[in-house]
Amino acid sequence: QVQLVESGGGLVQAGGSLRLSCAASGRTFSSYAMGWFRQAPGKEREFVAAISWTGVTTGYASSVKGRFTISRDNAKNMVYLQMNSLKPEDTAVYYCAADALYGTRWEAYRYWGQGTQVTVSS
Repeated sequence: QVQLVESGGGLVQAGGSLRLSCAASGRTFSSYAMGWFRQAPGKEREFVAAISWTGVTTGYASSVKGRFTISRDNAKNMVYLQMNSLKPEDTAVYYCAADALYGTRWEAYRYWGQGTQVTVSS
């Protein structure tokens, strides 16, 4: 069982940066792949970034590649999403998710946080 709590969202101007954090509970955190997903109003939930349990493998949606960086600290049970050069179209609720298997499909992730709002103004 893994419980996830996101933080770090907020309002930022276009071109700015935010760092999202996801705190995980559970002694087996280091064995889980982690993902960040987002959902804008009226749109489906979409993949943003994922990282394997070792941190060696990472993946990004094409829309955020080169601007966002996912990382993890297994000693602290934390996952991060550094978001740079933010655009208004990045506005969404961002969710942290965990699963035993690394992947990009939100349907495959078993554990979810409550989400944190990111709003990018133009």
